[in-house]
Amino acid sequence: MDVTTDKLMHDLKAVVGDAEDLLKATADQGGEQITRIRARAEQSVRTARARMKDAGMEFDEQVREHPWAAVGVAAGVGLVLGILLGRK
Repeated sequence: MDVTTDKLMHDLKAVVGDAEDLLKATADQGGEQITRIRARAEQSVRTARARMKDAGMEFDEQVREHPWAAVGVAAGVGLVLGILLGRK
């Protein structure tokens, strides 16, 4: 699952980079460059969505194969969050 996570993070970084390029391009230029950058950003969003869907399906499969491990991890995370949020 680390490979999927790394791919997802890479895709999300690409989306952010493309969005920043789009904002920069629309601030002081128009026309062809905006269209090109917008198309690149849309492709990055599609790729990131597909990767997230794949990661979600893989996560679902892992939970179905190891339900007690998933319950244990969720309980552990809940306990840690409860301790951290319960501090005054």
